[in-house]
Amino acid sequence: MGPRVLVTNDDGIDSPGLVALARCAVDLGWHTVVAAPATESSGTSAGLTAAKDHRQVAVERRTLPGLPDVEAYAVAAHPGLIVLVACHDGFGGRPDIVLSGINRGGNVGRAVLHSGTVGAALTGAVNGARAVAISLDLPLDPDLDPTWERAARVARELLPSVVDLEPGALLNVNVPDVPEVKPARWARLATYGRVQHKVTQLGEGSIEVGNVEVDGELEPGTDAALLEEGYVTVTALRSVHEDDTLMGGALP
Repeated sequence: MGPRVLVTNDDGIDSPGLVALARCAVDLGWHTVVAAPATESSGTSAGLTAAKDHRQVAVERRTLPGLPDVEAYAVAAHPGLIVLVACHDGFGGRPDIVLSGINRGGNVGRAVLHSGTVGAALTGAVNGARAVAISLDLPLDPDLDPTWERAARVARELLPSVVDLEPGALLNVNVPDVPEVKPARWARLATYGRVQHKVTQLGEGSIEVGNVEVDGELEPGTDAALLEEGYVTVTALRSVHEDDTLMGGALP
């Protein structure tokens, strides 16, 4: 029997990317359960916020398009909490694998710290699951429709090998949404990517936080640079752990 898999995201239960990723798991014959935020929860990292008081979490059964037999739930919570609940048998048995995505937009560089897509996968890895975060890199133009099947094809090629990873392993995968996708490459995290946060002071009592595309050369060999060159990038991330370079020395 195949592994038990939880599929989640931070774009919400109605995202086509979520359905595309769930279909990949189903096609592999894996026991697939989908639990995703009822509304968009981008940028929530591994936050454990629930939408109701007293730590109660509202859960609604859903049917996914084209996947009528897949157990699916819309959850009023951030993806990190959804994965934590799943890893404590909240949606049936504990998942062997956590798949997060397919995210609308790339997740590269140190900014993955803030990503709800990566945060969900991190939570799964911390709790002993093998975890993969998958994102489809898009231009900032909001009028362009994502080609979800491009990322799904990469997922179908990659996922069979995930079963053989050690429990707690975590991969962050980015797929360029371009006609000619180049093969997967291992990639280091960039210090920053092509798209960066922009904070604007609008006046007293108001600050605008948005994104802006910046010029300049990206660091060679990093996820941001390779993704811009058309490669699928794969970065193995380590979860929270002690810093041995400081431990044991004189305390501040």
